[in-house]
Amino acid sequence: MSKKVKFTEQTAELAHLINVQQNPDRNCENQEQKMDLLASRLRRGDRAAAAELVDLYYQQIYLYMRRLGHNHQVSEDLTQESFLQAWHHIGQLHDEKALKSWLYRIAGNASKIYWRRHKGKKAISIERFDVPVSSSDDCDRVGNNEQLERLENAIARLPIKMKQAVVLHYLQRLTITEAAKAAGVRKGTFKSRLGRALKVLKEDIIRKWRGPKETGHCDGRRKAGKIIE
Repeated sequence: MSKKVKFTEQTAELAHLINVQQNPDRNCENQEQKMDLLASRLRRGDRAAAAELVDLYYQQIYLYMRRLGHNHQVSEDLTQESFLQAWHHIGQLHDEKALKSWLYRIAGNASKIYWRRHKGKKAISIERFDVPVSSSDDCDRVGNNEQLERLENAIARLPIKMKQAVVLHYLQRLTITEAAKAAGVRKGTFKSRLGRALKVLKEDIIRKWRGPKETGHCDGRRKAGKIIE
């Protein structure tokens, strides 16, 4: 992957995290009002609103595609296709408050269609988006990096429905209700699917930790069971 693409993805990841973490209560209230108004404008055929939708969610949907196992170019293509589909089928949005989950559902369907058309193609592993670490403990830093790598690889190995559940709720940070709507299933079904996924992840990670021998003073195995709680 080129340095330019890597930098773009790191920037997208950090921007998404910052948007979620800063002033969450105030952001949430303002965001809900903004999205209700945006959805209303979209339903009226406001092209400026369509451009705003892309500005708001392009990075999120692109990262969603990457985390579902698509490479950079395919993720770009599917992200653009998702927004086109959203614009052409905006009349199907019956609940203005569900705009976000509705957009994610369109994106998820675009991903599913792609995999059906390319059955022999394997999903790529979730790529690392490096975030600066301030810890002075080199041993813990190495252990954390190893845990993250194992977790990313374990998520990539999940069946598609379980992977989607983990990605939607834990990586894209949708609420259970939003994620269930995005996956097109009932809330109880989604929670059950997510629970199974977490169980598989924990077993997979622990099994992998038991493979390599521990070396030096870093005891990564002691943390393996705490990666997924």
